[in-house]
Amino acid sequence: MDQQPKVWHYGDDINTDMLFPGKYTYTCSTAEEIKPHLLEDLDPNFAKQVKPGDLIFAGKNFGCGSSREQPALGLKAVGIQAVVAKSFARIFYRAAINQGLLLIECPAAIEAYRDGDPVRLDLANSAIIVAGKPFPFPTLPPEIIAIRDAGGLLEYTRKKLMQTPR
Repeated sequence: MDQQPKVWHYGDDINTDMLFPGKYTYTCSTAEEIKPHLLEDLDPNFAKQVKPGDLIFAGKNFGCGSSREQPALGLKAVGIQAVVAKSFARIFYRAAINQGLLLIECPAAIEAYRDGDPVRLDLANSAIIVAGKPFPFPTLPPEIIAIRDAGGLLEYTRKKLMQTPR
């Protein structure tokens, strides 16, 4: 039996300073330096208790604020399976793709979720299963899945270049 992922549930307008405090912008750049500070001002338990495979559920405009890569890099590094939200700030969306962090817009799943509900991501069928009920989301483009599977845009590009005949 698979272990259920923990769902970290937050509201609307979670900005990049809440995800990774701006005071560390110029002192932390590696994933190992970023991880202990993730969400420290919003949820001090997050960095201590998050486990690979966990999910983040959030409201609208997740990742708004400044255009820093650290929040997406850190969430990817701690093993967040996906961030599921009503909507994402476009600049965070792009940074997350570059880092290989999976983002899914599925407002109906967020509305249906109640703390403690079992949740499962069914990427093959483009659905979030909340308390046994599937909530479909638009199929992700194959390029985004390939970038995530490669571990981010840098690794994806490196892999593509290695496949190019010389």
